[in-house]
Amino acid sequence: MSSATSSDKVILSCALTGAVTTKKHCPAIPYTPAEIADEAKRAYDAGATIVHIHARTDEGAPTWKKETFARIQEEIRARCPVLINWSTGGAGPMTDRVSHLALRPQIAALNMGSMNYAKWSDAKKDFAFKFVFQNAFEDIIAFARAMKEHGAKPEMECFDTGHLESHTVLESLGLLEKPYHFSFIMGVLGGIKASARHLAFQAENVPAGSRWKVIGISREQWQLAMAALCLGGDVRVGLEDNFYLPDGEMAKSNGELVDAAVRLTRLSGRSVTTLEETKQLLWPNGGMNP
Repeated sequence: MSSATSSDKVILSCALTGAVTTKKHCPAIPYTPAEIADEAKRAYDAGATIVHIHARTDEGAPTWKKETFARIQEEIRARCPVLINWSTGGAGPMTDRVSHLALRPQIAALNMGSMNYAKWSDAKKDFAFKFVFQNAFEDIIAFARAMKEHGAKPEMECFDTGHLESHTVLESLGLLEKPYHFSFIMGVLGGIKASARHLAFQAENVPAGSRWKVIGISREQWQLAMAALCLGGDVRVGLEDNFYLPDGEMAKSNGELVDAAVRLTRLSGRSVTTLEETKQLLWPNGGMNP
C-alpha cells in the first residue's frame, strides 16, 4: 500500500459502551456481553473496523473480570470479524485491570499520563465530577509489557500535550512496534482543549509514520472529526464519547454514529478502510493477534 493511498484512508473506530454513563442517559448503551456484541456488529456493518470495549455487569456497573471480557469476545466473534480493542483505563490498582489482556485482543488502550479529570457546570458553579486520573510511569510501563507479552498493539491515549512524549520511554525500552498508534482525547477538563488548533499541534508532534486519531467528547466530536479528516488523522465515534448525531438527535445505536462518520469521511474526499486495509496499515509486517 503506497504512502499516498495510506494517507487517503481513514480507520474508523467505535467506542461501544464506556464505563460511566447508563441507559438512563442513553437507552442504546449496551451492558451485557450479548448487547455489546450486537452493538459491535452494528458498528462493523456501518463501517467501523475497530471496536473499543469496557466490560460491564449485566446491571451496567463497570467490571474488570476476565470472564466477562471472555464472554464479550466470544459473542463478538460469533457475529463479525471486527478488531477488538480492550480498555485498561480506570480507577484502582493496575493489577486489577490487566488479566483480560491474556485473551489476546488485537489492540489495547494505554493511558499515557496522569491528570485532573473533571467536568464543570458553569450554571451550578460546581463540578459534575472530578478526580485525579492517575497513570504513573511504573503502571504505563507495566501495561506496555503485558501488551507486548500478549501480542496486543498499544493504542496510546493522550489527554494532554505532554502525554504524547511519554511514548519515548516505551520506545527506549523496546515495548513498541512501528507504526505507533496514538489517540488524542480532547474536551476533558484538566486535559487539552477541544479545538482544531490544539489538534493540529498534537498532529504535528506525532512520530513520522504513526497512525493517530481524534476522540472528541460530547457534541464537539463532530467538529473534531472534521478537523482530523482534514489533518490526515483517523476518527473514533461511539456512545462512550457522545450520544448525539451531527443534527443533534440522540443516536439509537453505535451504528448510527459510525454511519455519520462514514458520510463525513466521504465528504472530506477520503475513504474508509476495509478490515483488511486496517490490518495492513497497523500491522504492515504481520504479527497481529488472530
